Amino acid sequence: MTTRHPRRSAFTLIEVMIVIAIILALMGIVGVALFAQRDQSKKDIAKLDLGNIQSALKMFNVNHGRYPSDEEGLEVLWNKEKLSPDADASRWTKTLEGELAKDRWGNALGYRQKSEHGDETMYDLWSNGPDGQSGTEDDIVTWKKESSENPGGSSSREAPPPPPSGG
Repeated sequence: MTTRHPRRSAFTLIEVMIVIAIILALMGIVGVALFAQRDQSKKDIAKLDLGNIQSALKMFNVNHGRYPSDEEGLEVLWNKEKLSPDADASRWTKTLEGELAKDRWGNALGYRQKSEHGDETMYDLWSNGPDGQSGTEDDIVTWKKESSENPGGSSSREAPPPPPSGG
């Protein structure tokens, strides 16, 4: 006597649902990694933007012997009309081709002629970062941020402290 085993020709609903759940979990993991990379890329590009503005500020300083005033702001780097009336307009050159008054998140960039973070002959330049809030951890700044190991903080424009002497 032979027993007949029924042949299985399709997946059960449970098997299909398990495969779909595994695929969705993998897609979620990949999606989170891609979004994190995208956010980091935006921050990196914002740092490059600030570097370009710093170069333009240096050129302005070479031409005028000073950095733009708070009233002139960053706009004076591409708009001659923003130049102070008592400044020598013949020395003005366009140091930025296009407007860079906003960061990658659509927020206004911060600029202050006299730095509050080190050398007062320098300027402060910053982006409030993705959250748009000033003074938070995601801010992108051109000075060295304070940390718990260095409570006094220091400017990135200052020379590093000398190494401790052995003895």
